[in-house]
Amino acid sequence: MASRSLGLHVARKQDAARNGAVERRNLLTVCRFSVKTLLDRSCLDTIDESSPEFTNFVSILEQILSHRLKGQTTWFGYETHRSFWDYVKAACSKVSPSCIHSIESMENVRSSRAKGRAWIRLVLMEKRLSEYISSALRDFKTTRKWYEDGAIMLGEEAGLLADTLIGLNTIDFSFCLKGEGLNGSCPAVIDYTPYLKSIQRENSISSDEELRTLGSSGSENTTPEKMAASTAEAILTEQSSWVCRCKRLEQKYRMALEQKCYLEELVRLREAQLSQVIPQNKALQQRLTDTHLSHTLEKEQLEYIVLELQDQLKNFQSLEQLSQTSLEPSHTLNLDTRPASSHWHHHGKEDTPSLIGLCGSLQSVASNKSLASQKSSECLASPTTEMTSPDLTPS
Repeated sequence: MASRSLGLHVARKQDAARNGAVERRNLLTVCRFSVKTLLDRSCLDTIDESSPEFTNFVSILEQILSHRLKGQTTWFGYETHRSFWDYVKAACSKVSPSCIHSIESMENVRSSRAKGRAWIRLVLMEKRLSEYISSALRDFKTTRKWYEDGAIMLGEEAGLLADTLIGLNTIDFSFCLKGEGLNGSCPAVIDYTPYLKSIQRENSISSDEELRTLGSSGSENTTPEKMAASTAEAILTEQSSWVCRCKRLEQKYRMALEQKCYLEELVRLREAQLSQVIPQNKALQQRLTDTHLSHTLEKEQLEYIVLELQDQLKNFQSLEQLSQTSLEPSHTLNLDTRPASSHWHHHGKEDTPSLIGLCGSLQSVASNKSLASQKSSECLASPTTEMTSPDLTPS
């Protein structure tokens, strides 16, 4: 019994692994097909909310981002469903600049599912969906925290998903993020029929007409007229579809032709403006060169003037020092001794010297003042000597 239960456990595990691998492969394959159909449709028409290719692509991307996403455990131990928007907020927080704060501040988008759908549309218009997915995949720790084992975001296929989404950067999307379609509570359902194609083998039925004929041969009311009518109706339907495609292609071609003419006219206008600007630019450059040269010459002249003024200042300082030394009393006043015939003789004393004419020339008023003060001091210093002199006694 133990070996049997062990074998059943191994078989269940293998089946679960196979189912997970098939599910991942299906989602990634249909995602590549969806991107291809979007690129093909964008060549013929504008992609908006009404495009079935876009609706299917958004459904596929939601399924991929929600594949094996861990639920949120409540306080009672129950696990509730969680939207991929919570993972995007946590894993893409390092993307700069980020539109996450803009999505959070939208008033008409309240639920997490609606915010996730608004985020997909906004990053598609910004042409940055692949950038956000790549940034989330690089944060493996956060991705591991939010997804279970076997999830697409944890496998090697996730890198291929980011590479596949790069092709959407060539499409100009246009969406309205205020619509009520974002607040849908039901999960998106993928439509696989546009991507299914029957591969016919040699021993199979050769064509779809024979398959329809074989299926309708068992009915009692089938007649050749009805078969011919159904065939003609199928041919007309196919022709009408081709006519619609041709009209769309013609409209696209006319639009491209109008854009081409507009761009050519714009190029001619810019060339004319450029031809007018080039001479002005040359004149301004020449003027700038002349101004720079004149400023250089003025600078050199000012430097020469500064040097000359510095030399004059040094010379002036040296002259001022010389004048100060020449104005000192020891240099301005020279006293000589009197002649022998004019000396006053004193009894028992030496001859008293008297003032004699100054030797040299007085160069300033200050020297005259110093001379007068010195004479007065000498006269006051020897009054008794002059009074006791025998030559000056009154008769």
